[in-house]
Formats: sequence, structure tokens, C-alpha cells
Amino acid sequence: MADKDRTPHYEEGSLSLVGAVALGTGVMIGAGIFALTGQMAEMTGRLFPLAFLAAAVIVAFSAYSYVKISNTYPSAGGIGMYLQKAYGPTLPTAFHALLMYFSMVIAQSFLARTFGSYTLELVDLGDRSLFVPLLGVGLILTAFLINLSANRLIETVASVLGVIKIGGIVVFGIVGVLIADTLEMGSGGDAPAPTMTGFLGATALGILAFKGFTTITNSGSELKDPKRNVGKAITISIALCVVIYALVGFAVASNLSLPEIIETQDYSLAAAARPALGEAAVAFTVILAMLATAGGIIASVFAVSRMLAMLTEMKLVPHRHFHMPGSLQKHTLVYTVVLGLVLTAFFDLSRIAALGIIFYLIMDIAIHWGVLRHLKDRVGVNPVIPSIAILLDGVVLIGFIWVKAISDPLVLIVAGVVMACLLLGEWLFLAKHDPSEDSHHSHTH
Repeated sequence: MADKDRTPHYEEGSLSLVGAVALGTGVMIGAGIFALTGQMAEMTGRLFPLAFLAAAVIVAFSAYSYVKISNTYPSAGGIGMYLQKAYGPTLPTAFHALLMYFSMVIAQSFLARTFGSYTLELVDLGDRSLFVPLLGVGLILTAFLINLSANRLIETVASVLGVIKIGGIVVFGIVGVLIADTLEMGSGGDAPAPTMTGFLGATALGILAFKGFTTITNSGSELKDPKRNVGKAITISIALCVVIYALVGFAVASNLSLPEIIETQDYSLAAAARPALGEAAVAFTVILAMLATAGGIIASVFAVSRMLAMLTEMKLVPHRHFHMPGSLQKHTLVYTVVLGLVLTAFFDLSRIAALGIIFYLIMDIAIHWGVLRHLKDRVGVNPVIPSIAILLDGVVLIGFIWVKAISDPLVLIVAGVVMACLLLGEWLFLAKHDPSEDSHHSHTH
């Protein structure tokens, strides 16, 4: 009973629909546009704008299950709660929820290093391998301090950055397309030829650019009229991103040759602005990227620490206070930030992205399978749509793994080891602690 004050406190109605859309698009746009463009071009050549479109189609099928569950069970636990509703307080719930947790922390590190890469285009500090992670670490610590404050400040900061970012990126896209001599991309002699597996791999990375919509599911306890607004916020966020990604994809493709996009893959938007509009445009793009990635990290840290707090409340993951004061939510915020700092310091962008997409797609398949097997009637889904989502997820996951097996097998080994450790650790933890006794009084089915 002494820990009573540690329970998370959620302010009902403290988050508006606009705020939820800002949180979702904040995570999505930060990762997707600023860092993935070059990596996708490297995998699939001049077809990379189409890979963004293919990713949008897959995410549209995927979002259906999340919208349906959130309409029935709005909650701060988001995906953790959705898995618990589908599988109960079991190993599949804990394992897949932790995959999502790690995928979201990976997304933060991805944003942080993107921030570092773009900042160095504006201020040349020297050694990129040192200053990219250093700047990323600084950004995560700033996001941590903002997240220690109240929801209204987080919402205000994310909303303001979201509006500036979306407006700025739309301007970049429109101007980039208007001033281009042609919408054709120069290919160059050493550009990769498109292949089917390359296209599937690039589409998988494109999904990483849209998966930020899932952070909206974590705001169910705080969003005004959540049964209506969670689904609405998801739909609006995805639609906004499709338009923005299409614009920017064409702007980059028409101002840089394919080898140039690949060479500048960590900061390709800034590179695309340089030949077309000069150094002032580079500064504009870099500041935009800095704001976008900062807003994305603030939004992501907000969502992911809440998800871990909910899993801890469900007794599905072990928790130690380490003599820290404050609520459980503050503790999970600290763990999330520390993990993000480690990843940012030691992993490069392409490897961070690869781990994130593997974990996310496996978790996503588990969500759709849970809906089909256990929640179909309760949430009122048309079973065809989750079935198609599973098929599409499976195809792009296999394609992505195939590409990485050839180009960077170490990433697959790391992913396999992390998943094996999670499974074993959770199996041992749940064997000692039976969460079903706790869960039925705190979370009714």
C-alpha cells in the first residue's frame, strides 16, 4: 500500500483532437521524411517515391484494426492494452508489447541521430561520427526535461512544432517541385537497379515512416471523447502524411540524382535544397528538420513511457524503483530515455531503422491475429481487412529480411538475440508472477 502514490495519473480530457494529431504526425514526419528517403532510394533506386505510396497502402489496412480496438477500448496503455484484450495477461502479450516498446524507443534514437545529421549541415563542428550521436543525446535529454512537465506543455510544444514543421515541409515540397526542370530523377552510372526484394525492403522502411500513428493509441485515457477521436486522429494523421511524403519525395527526386540521394542519405532534404535554392534554403531545411525531429522525440517519449507504465501496472514486466521518487510513469520515462541514449550513442541510422521495422512488423502481425482470433465480434471488424494486413506485413517483412541477410546480416543476428532474450526473460518473469490475479481486478475484459 505504500506504493499507492506511485500509480500513474492520467488527466481525462486533457488532450484535444488537434493535440493527438500533432503527437501522431510529430513522430511520423520526423522519422519518415528526413532520414528514410536516402535509405529507401539505396534499396529500390528511382522507385523510392512509389515505395512510400506502397507503405501508405499497407498502413491503411493496418490502421483499421487499431481504429476498431481503440473505439471499443480507449486507454493510455495503447498497444499494450490491445494485446492484453486479445491474448490476456500472457507471454504473447508481454513479448509483443515489449517489441512495440523497443520499436518506439528505437524510433526516438532514429530521430535523435537524424537531428544530429541535419544540424551538422548548418554548423560544421567537425567529426560527424562524434557529433551526430552527441547532438542526438542532447536532444533526448531536452525531451526528457519537457516530458517531466504537465501534459498541456507537452501538447503545446508538440502542436506548435507540428504546425511549423508541416507548413515548412509543404512549402519545401511545392517549391522543390515547381523549380525543378523535370520530375524525372537523374540515375547516374552506379545507381542501383530496382528489384522486387529491394522494393519490398524499401516499402518496409516506408512503413517505419507511418508507424507513428500508433503513438495516438496511447492517449486514449487523456483524449477528449476518445471513442470517437482516437480513430479520427489516426485517420487524419495518415492522410496528412501521405500528401506530405508524396510532395517531398518528388521534390528530392527532381533535384538530386539517385547517387546523390544515396550519398547524402542521412540529410537528403538539405542536400536537395542546395542545388535548387542555395545555402539559405539549406538553412531553412535544416532548421525544419531540427524542429521536426525535436517535436517527434517529445511526442514519442510521452507515448512510450505511458505504455511501459501500463505494462508495469498489468504486472507483465518487472519493475524496480531504484529508490527514485515520484510516480511509476516518471520511472518508466527515465528507463525509456536511458535506453534511447544508449541506442543513439552506439548505433548508426540504417541499423536503428532495420531493428525498428523488424520489431514493429512482428508486433503488428500479432495485433491483427489477436483481432481475428479473439476480438472479431467484440470490436466488430470485417475479418477480410486484418487478414490482408497480415499478408502484406508478412510479404514486406520477408523482403526486408532477405535484403538485410545479403547487405547487413549482423542486424538480423542482433534482432534475433534481442527477441530471444525478451522471450526468455518474460517467460521466467511470468512463471514467477501470475499477472492474471492482478489483471482481473484492475482491467475487466
